[in-house]
Amino acid sequence: MQLDIATLFSLLVIQALALALLLPLLMGWRAASQGARLAQLSMGLQGAGWLALLSAAMVAERMLGTLAMALISASLSALWLALGCWLGAARGRRLMLALPALIALAYALLYDSYALRVGVSNAGFGLQLLWLCALLARPLRNQEPALTRRSRRWRGLLLVCLLLLAVLTFWRGALAAFDTAAYPSFYSPHPVNVLAAVLSNVALVLSLASVLVAWRGEIEAAFVRRVQSDTLTGLPNRRAFTERAVDMMAMARRYQEPLLLSLFSPDGLKPLGEQQGAEQVERLLQRFAHCLEAQLRPGDLLARVDEECFAVLLARSEDQGPQALHQRLTLALRESAPEQPEQALSYSAGWARLRHGDRDIEDLLRRADAALRGARRSGGGGLAAEPGAEQ
Repeated sequence: MQLDIATLFSLLVIQALALALLLPLLMGWRAASQGARLAQLSMGLQGAGWLALLSAAMVAERMLGTLAMALISASLSALWLALGCWLGAARGRRLMLALPALIALAYALLYDSYALRVGVSNAGFGLQLLWLCALLARPLRNQEPALTRRSRRWRGLLLVCLLLLAVLTFWRGALAAFDTAAYPSFYSPHPVNVLAAVLSNVALVLSLASVLVAWRGEIEAAFVRRVQSDTLTGLPNRRAFTERAVDMMAMARRYQEPLLLSLFSPDGLKPLGEQQGAEQVERLLQRFAHCLEAQLRPGDLLARVDEECFAVLLARSEDQGPQALHQRLTLALRESAPEQPEQALSYSAGWARLRHGDRDIEDLLRRADAALRGARRSGGGGLAAEPGAEQ
């Protein structure tokens, strides 16, 4: 079967334009994330770029050819930015944003020299493709393990496809620059052109699949964060706290290290709500959570485990740890809003130590809560330890 170059690239244009219309229908636009919008933009730019390149063979060759270079390069930059939203930002943002203009400018200035304009433009495209490959090959960080494992397949397939396309792009540029007779035009039936056309169609389909899977992963990650986060403060909720505490307790027991739990509850929230309203209580809780979070050490775990209660698991902490945290938090609250009434800045706290017989975090929470109630009975504004903690 003989593959016609013009037919292959016409099919590429049709696919790219169809996908550019399809993605907004699937993802939406107004409610879509930045990554989703950039992916949609990438598909649209690519379709418009290939359309301009095919049209340049019939009319306004110089102008449409230059426009095509800018649009195709911009589509690669938009795809790089979209993947960066999903996989984590990478270096080179400014250069990637500047390359479409640089490639188009070089193409326009060197237009009278076929070897130079095609060689330079393909070198620019090849560089962008390699940059995309580097982003896909980079290890993911700060993502849910399940989502990271799931992304390996589509990242691997797209990486291989784009890497091959980069090789063909550099090959095509080298032929145009150094062996023009073997590659006299974009539509010449050279094997590298046929391979590039076929692979471009494959890459377009893989890009669509990758974008949809990455977008789905983004939605799932947002759902996980929402399920495990407190809506008011943004801190982990009780469910997330309970799950993460399992690992911290296991590590403490394995290495025979101390693990302490402190509970904090602002005083006077009920009368404050009756006097100034629920919004004032919410602002106070947000400020309290922010101040408490700022006092933590690396490795400590903070969560809002109840409407008025915050829990902190202090890893590798001696018995002086809760008292030191209590002092730092008291100072931070006073400095955060010195104009607030003293009652609104006070809180009660209680702490407990992990014991050998504790079955789960609930046992530790019960003893710390008993200490917290003891601090409240003493008038509030202080820190209390569980009975026997000093032993």
